[in-house]
Amino acid sequence: LALLPRPLCSRMLRQVLHRGLRTCFSRLGHFIASHPVFFASAPVLISILLGASFSRYQVEESVEHLLAPQHSLAKIERNLVNSLFPVNRSKHRLYSDLQTPGRYGRVIVTSFQKANMLDQHHTDLILKLHAAVTKIQVPRPGFNYTFAHICILNNDKTCIVDDIVHVLEELKNARATNRTNFAITYPITHLKDGRAVYNGHQLGGVTVHSKDRVKSAEAIQLTYYLQSINSLNDMVAERWESSFCDTVRLFQKSNGKVKMYPYTSSSLREDFQKTSRVSERYLVTSLILVVTMAILCCSMQDCVRSKPWLGLLGLVTISLAALTAAGIINLTGGKYNSTFLGVPFVMLGHGLYGTFEMLSSWRKTREDQHVKERTAEVYADSMLSFSLTTAMYLVTFGIGASPFTNIEAARIFCCNSCIAILFNYLYVLSFYGSSLVFTGYIENNYQHSIFCRKVPKPEALQEKPAWYRFLLTARFSEDTTEGEEANTYESHLLVCFLKRYYCDWITNTYVKPFVVLFYLIYISFALMGYLQVSEGSDLSNIVATATQTIEYTTAQQKYFSNYSPVIGFYIYESIEYWNTSVQEDVLEYTKGFVRISWFESYLNYLRKLNVSTGLPKKNFTDMLRNSFLKAPQFSHFQEDIIFSKKYNDEVDVVASRMFLVAKTMETNREELYNLLETLRRLSVTSKVKFIVFNPSFVYMDRYASSLGAPLHNSCISALFLLFFSAFLVADAMINVWITLTVVSVEFGVIGFMTLWKVQLDCISVLCLIYGINYTIDNCAPLLSTFVLGKDFTRTKWVKNSLEVHGVAILQSYLCYLVGLIPLAAVPSNLTCTLFRCLFLIAFVTFFHCFAILPVILTFLPPSKKKRKEKKNPENREEIECVEMVDIDSTRVVDQITTV
Repeated sequence: LALLPRPLCSRMLRQVLHRGLRTCFSRLGHFIASHPVFFASAPVLISILLGASFSRYQVEESVEHLLAPQHSLAKIERNLVNSLFPVNRSKHRLYSDLQTPGRYGRVIVTSFQKANMLDQHHTDLILKLHAAVTKIQVPRPGFNYTFAHICILNNDKTCIVDDIVHVLEELKNARATNRTNFAITYPITHLKDGRAVYNGHQLGGVTVHSKDRVKSAEAIQLTYYLQSINSLNDMVAERWESSFCDTVRLFQKSNGKVKMYPYTSSSLREDFQKTSRVSERYLVTSLILVVTMAILCCSMQDCVRSKPWLGLLGLVTISLAALTAAGIINLTGGKYNSTFLGVPFVMLGHGLYGTFEMLSSWRKTREDQHVKERTAEVYADSMLSFSLTTAMYLVTFGIGASPFTNIEAARIFCCNSCIAILFNYLYVLSFYGSSLVFTGYIENNYQHSIFCRKVPKPEALQEKPAWYRFLLTARFSEDTTEGEEANTYESHLLVCFLKRYYCDWITNTYVKPFVVLFYLIYISFALMGYLQVSEGSDLSNIVATATQTIEYTTAQQKYFSNYSPVIGFYIYESIEYWNTSVQEDVLEYTKGFVRISWFESYLNYLRKLNVSTGLPKKNFTDMLRNSFLKAPQFSHFQEDIIFSKKYNDEVDVVASRMFLVAKTMETNREELYNLLETLRRLSVTSKVKFIVFNPSFVYMDRYASSLGAPLHNSCISALFLLFFSAFLVADAMINVWITLTVVSVEFGVIGFMTLWKVQLDCISVLCLIYGINYTIDNCAPLLSTFVLGKDFTRTKWVKNSLEVHGVAILQSYLCYLVGLIPLAAVPSNLTCTLFRCLFLIAFVTFFHCFAILPVILTFLPPSKKKRKEKKNPENREEIECVEMVDIDSTRVVDQITTV
């Protein structure tokens, strides 16, 4: 080897390794064929033992744990905010739930006829609804809890309710006393006690007069906050939320002219898990269709060589692997969530192709061989590529299952997929391989492929009915010539279609230009969609349709999208509030926002004092102690500031806060995300140390990482493919073609996914990772056969590759497609995203396997040079010119002129 050129030496080493692996798999196949009973029963027993634990599976309750990043800046900011301003200090500052959503009930009240919800009739109706809600009772042994028992209390020990309720009560009193000077302003109005309250998220569809006076409002939102300080309190609050939704529905039935949209803190979790329940019958339908199609794909007219049981047993193999994986996940403390619905389809695509490829290899073996020898050839021919693609699955999903993945739902999905794919590979080797052995013995004994009874020869069936003869149609080896024996399986419909029609058509000179043109159109549309990729930042994309979450979110975006969620602006250091420059800096940082806090009024008050009198620090602290803490107009401001007393009885400000609202569209999540990033950058460079926070920021942080996830996993997979396959494949050109194909498929899927209104979220990212593997699954054997082919033209080897592997690709694609179709009908946004992504992956891959690659490979490298044999006069044979004429002697069938 040292004397050989380096490229030739490398190729020889790869070929030696390739042949060594084929020999190992051949021996493995022979060993399994020698012990089929053990390898058939062991996977079943393991699946039953491990899968039995799945009967007591647990469901993941926390949506934040699944979909929010595990390590994010927003969570750190929330912890800091909670340490500075606990919820019990936030009596009147419950804007956008402040630091944490907690337990709450919300309802949006609107009219079918776009009526003014501030008129007398609707005002009275909303106040009646408020009274009904406060009277809800939650029965417990020995006590009935009402809203008054579990609400968040004010300083005077009364329940805190939305300020809009006080506004409606004052409006009702003004009408009762015929006062015409009462006016509601938007987005900030004033109550009779002098408080300025923000109503931008409580009044929706607002029409205003001059000076922001409200003329009408099409919707009103009420929120009821509950305590959840211990387990008993939390359980009572959860039941109160359920009763709250029932009360709102009953109230709407008795008042048919208004439309109400209830929503609670549990709605998102319940609607997220509802996808699993509404998908059950559709998944059963999918299973029935896949079983039917798999049986049909493995059947043929020849009742001996037909393999319908293998189609069914292939799905049984996948089901056993899924059951085993589910049992392992459950035993290791894993919890179920609705994203697991995609795992069976990941296994289906990989497992079906592996089983069909083994069946295709079986058809290429000689029938006069023993079953053990035929099984050994099947394993040598198909298991190497199946093992490499399985390794690729394990690597790509293994990266996703690692601690580097920041989103828990993606990590759990990848972990479950890894376990399922591993056991699917092992069960295909053992259970399906032994099933192939059993059906091989049935075939060798000329038994019926379904009923397993001996098939009589055609002479014994002459007196039987036509339907009986049709069911027992078989070709016996002693009745066929050597040339006919090689074409025994050509009676299979798909084999016949590919070999006699499609291969010649796709490689036709006149068809190629249209295929290339179609590929250019494909790239153009894919590029157009790729440039419009957007992030899926709406949590309603993961829940079932026709649910509280969808209805409430739609109504909220319709009526309450004039202003962004309320953002907390927290100063967490002791700054010189008496310094006018510091006061100007604080107000400058919040310029452009609607400031809905007494803090702004107080800062403006301080600025006026400083400008007029040059107030020093000593006077400032005295004023804090005397006027501020005792002044009734600033009584609520105590919730927005933290004081500390020093040894000399001075009062210092440790931390403070105000609340900001941006004039933006809440439906435009990208704009809100840009706002968040702008404020964060400002907090790093500003003179004053502050942070900004809103509970929605916890979920928004995940999209920055999800955008890079597909590219990250794709690059790692491609590098692993180039490195790993360089040692296991016989030619490096296979690596190049597989990589180019994967890039083309992924590019097209992302582009068409965007055009189909699928955003880049957790589900679509996982599908893109799966798309890499699905493409390699189907294209790698096809490309390997073409690249390694010698002595013939490119067109000949393209045809040969399609004939050898095209049937398995077509069979798996048909089964996969019919399995996906019922998924499109599931009333869930999660399954809708899953269906669209998986369908595009399957369709685009199929398009590459049967159109793009067969055409492009006919005029691109590697070249196929015909081997020229040297003429040897000593071995020359002369054969007489022979004419073969058909029986009627009407035409010449063949004529050999030279040899």
